[in-house]
Parts: sequence; structure tokens; C-alpha cells
Amino acid sequence: MSDGAAARAAAARVLDDVLHRGRSLKAALGAALPQLDDLRDRALVEAVVLAALRQRVRYNAALDAWMARPLGQRDGLLRALLLAGFAQLELGLPAHAALAATVDAARALGRAHQAGMVNALLRRATREPLPEGAADAAWPDWLARQVRADWPRQAEAIFAASMAVPPMWLRANRRAQSRDAYLALLQEAGIDAATDDALPDALRLHAPLPVQQLPGFDAGAVSVQDGAAQAVADALAPAAGSRVLDACAAPGGKAAHLAERDPSLRVLALDADARRARRMQDTFARLRLDIAARTGDATRPQGWWDGTPFDAILIDAPCSATGIVRRQPDVLLHRRESDIAALRDTQANLLDALWPLLAPGGALLYATCSILRAENAAQVDAFLARTPAAALEPLDARFGHDTGSGRQHLPGEGGMDGFFCARLRKA
Repeated sequence: MSDGAAARAAAARVLDDVLHRGRSLKAALGAALPQLDDLRDRALVEAVVLAALRQRVRYNAALDAWMARPLGQRDGLLRALLLAGFAQLELGLPAHAALAATVDAARALGRAHQAGMVNALLRRATREPLPEGAADAAWPDWLARQVRADWPRQAEAIFAASMAVPPMWLRANRRAQSRDAYLALLQEAGIDAATDDALPDALRLHAPLPVQQLPGFDAGAVSVQDGAAQAVADALAPAAGSRVLDACAAPGGKAAHLAERDPSLRVLALDADARRARRMQDTFARLRLDIAARTGDATRPQGWWDGTPFDAILIDAPCSATGIVRRQPDVLLHRRESDIAALRDTQANLLDALWPLLAPGGALLYATCSILRAENAAQVDAFLARTPAAALEPLDARFGHDTGSGRQHLPGEGGMDGFFCARLRKA
């Protein structure tokens, strides 16, 4: 099998796993990408899979309209390969290369008898535009209704932004060099990037690329982190020398950002998953940061807390991930309405369990990558109602829309992900 065909076959298998077997995108890609030696092939697979998932409703509509007989239940892998083919064409790959490699992939996947059909359908896609579709077509009805109820004026923009390819954001490591100095390194390497006045460490690339192509990445000069997530450091703003807990820390980007900005902070990065905690340690080592990383359930502090209060606590709580659909389009496939109530319980448990660990006068930042009011402003309102010692502190417009109980970035605004944060002060 040619290298090009191997990448297309890998993309098809990942899509088949996610679309037809209920596997998460992160898990499927995590298993498939290491099997490809060429970093360019890995980047191609990821781009094709994400594009196909974002546009799957449109692509499936084209297949349904163009095929004399609909594909059967046993044709999931073939359908996935065809979606990958359409995605390549819309990503702007040369049509002759996309067609040849995808047809070869059909043979490699044991579909040699259908290679001619794959070729014919992809050739048709080069001649005829794929059908347009409603921006909310991929959203489950219950979730689209909730978004419209919570954000009636912005809902259509949210749906449209969630279909778009997100930019690649970088965070310059202040301990290695300033943001402007890193911008100069990018320019020397011929990589176009821009800065953001509201985010002092952020750079936004005009085109994504593998991290190995970023100057100084392995040496810790820079990390990949969305602009909205970078705003957390400014929203929490711990005082010099503070003891800080990042309670749901993996993959560790926010804890690292805090430590990069202020070496005097004493940061504990906690995560319930041991494997994710080990990956955090690897990240901190690459960035040359002295951050304590450990495994522990944040809702059960008795298992890991030493009894010394924290001056600042960050809870980046598990959530519906409805603010990052453009980066994790499988959210729309796997999220169920019943999940929201369970997530709200977990978020409330985290707030109640960690609040006693905060020193008097300390600050707790509650954050999610959700855009649902139930997980954000309503969650904060409920916590304030049952916690007399907690007071909401204002955050300015840099952090998004004022919800009355925290600030909300919506997907695509300023090129950033959807993200909520609220700062609470302990009396």
C-alpha cells in the first residue's frame, strides 16, 4: 500500500470507529496516528477526519442523492472512506492525488470490487458542488433547542462557527523568551502568525502545522493552547508566592501557563486519571517547570490534600464541551441529554468539595468549555445560594459576554473557543 493510501485508509478507519462504533475521536486518533511514521501523514489524517466529521451531514446527503442504492449497514467503512474523500477535495488537496490515493485505500481496505464506485463518486464531486446544509444540521435537536434558548441572538453564529476550521493558537513560554521574540522566530522560519492585544502570551497562526515544525517546541519555547484557555491566567491572577491548585488539570496547559508567568507560584496540578497525570508531568518537564503533578479525585480531598489551604483554586470542570465542537465534532454524535444533569452534579460536587480547601480571602475560578447556561451561570448561582462565604467578583469584557454570574466567550468570537469563567472570593 502506498503512503498516501495508508493515510486515507487510516482516516477511514478512524471515521468508521467514531461514526459507527461509538468510539471517541480522541481515542480513535490516539490509536491510529502512532501507526503512521510520517508526521505529514498524521497531520493529513487528523485534518481529513475533523473536516469529514464537521461536514458529515452534507457529505451523507451527497451520497444519498448520488447513489442508485443506499449503502447498507455493512458498508460503514466504505461510507467513511467516501466521506474522507469528499473532505480531501474540500480541504483543497490536488484532486488527482486525492482520488488516486483514496481508490488505492479502497483496495487496501478489502473493497477492491468497489474501487470503481469510489472513483466515480469522487470524480463527480470534482465536477458538482456538494450540497449546502443548515449550520445546525449536525446538532441533536435537544441540544440545538437549548443553545437557541440560552443564546437566542447568537445561536446561528454559534452553529456556523462550530462548523469552521479553528485557528491554531500558541502560547509563548515567558521563561524561554517573550511573545514578540517568539514571533520573530516564527517569521525567521517563514511561519505567518499574529498577536492578540488582549492575550499577552498568545500567537495565532494563519495555517496550522505539526508542532515539530515550531521553532524550539521540544525545548519548551512554546505550547499549543486556544486563546480562550489562555485567558484563565488573567482571570485567576494569583498573587506572587500563592499556593495554587489546578484541580482538573490534564493536559496541564493552564497550570503550566500560570507557572510560566510567575515562577514564585507553588502549583499543584491534580487529575483523577493516572495516565493523564503522567502526561502532564512530561509536559511540565518539556517546559522546564517545577510543578507538582499527582493523581487524585478532586471531589475526595481526603485522599490527596495535606491540610494546607490554597490561596487560589482553578476548577476547569468536566462539561458538555459544547464550546469546542469545532475541535471535537464527535461531541454532537456522542452527547446525550441525560449527560447534562450528570455533569451538573459532578460540577457541583467539585465546587462543594474544593471550597473548604480555599484560604479565607482566596479566589476560586470556575471554568468550563461549555456554552450551556445550566453548566455555567446557573451552576454559579446555585453555588452562591448555598455558600454564604462566597462572593462573585466581576470580570471585564476581555472574558466575553456578561452572563450576570460570570463571563462567556462564544465559539469563533475573536477566533477563540467557547469558554466560561467566574471568579469567586472567599470571605
